Amino acid sequence: MSLLRIPVAIVFMIIQPIMFVILFRYVFGGVIAIPGFSYVNYLIPGILVQTTIFGSVGTAIGLAEDLQKGLIERFRALPMARLAVLAGRTISDLFRNVIVLVIITGVGFLVGFRPGGTVVSYLQACLVMLIFAYCLSWGFAFIGLAAPNSEAAQAITFPIIFPLTFASAIFVPLAKLPSWLQPFAHDQPISQTAIAVRGLMDGTPHGQSTWISLAWAVGAILVLAPLAVNRYRKVA
Repeated sequence: MSLLRIPVAIVFMIIQPIMFVILFRYVFGGVIAIPGFSYVNYLIPGILVQTTIFGSVGTAIGLAEDLQKGLIERFRALPMARLAVLAGRTISDLFRNVIVLVIITGVGFLVGFRPGGTVVSYLQACLVMLIFAYCLSWGFAFIGLAAPNSEAAQAITFPIIFPLTFASAIFVPLAKLPSWLQPFAHDQPISQTAIAVRGLMDGTPHGQSTWISLAWAVGAILVLAPLAVNRYRKVA
């Protein structure tokens, strides 16, 4: 129900990815040719990765809002571990991501998405992107606790997320990017996650991208979770 009370969350978690699906499927999709591959089958796995990552941004906005309204101040008086507040927020955002993932998958099928992999591989792909997004949410938790308000938290996250999502394999094959951008786009974690998810969903080769994505996720949570907990200790 908290999702319904935050219009910004609805826009960025549900409406925005639907707009991206329609835009790239029916406006740009006709000029993005992928030999031997349906563009809609290329697009939807990437959109799902983008959606879960944008969903993890909600952790920053939510924590900044809780801090601004004094909710975290009240938690300080309760006999509870400091980690519990952050864990509860990140896990609740993870479950929101699951709901949004189901919605965008349904939209994908409506616009012609037909994955070539098995049901098991599709679920594995969902698990990979949810793990990756969950680990990133700890970094956004740090931003939310450091920002003075939710608007500032949102403003801080966009310059980080947008370059990584658009300079990646989410919307177009890496070979279609400028040659100077391709090395960065190939090696960055969002591209590796998109390649892994697409390969699992469509039943196509994707090398070691699944393990690389999970390695990025583990590295992210090992670095970002202590930063978020340390920041929470200072504000609470």
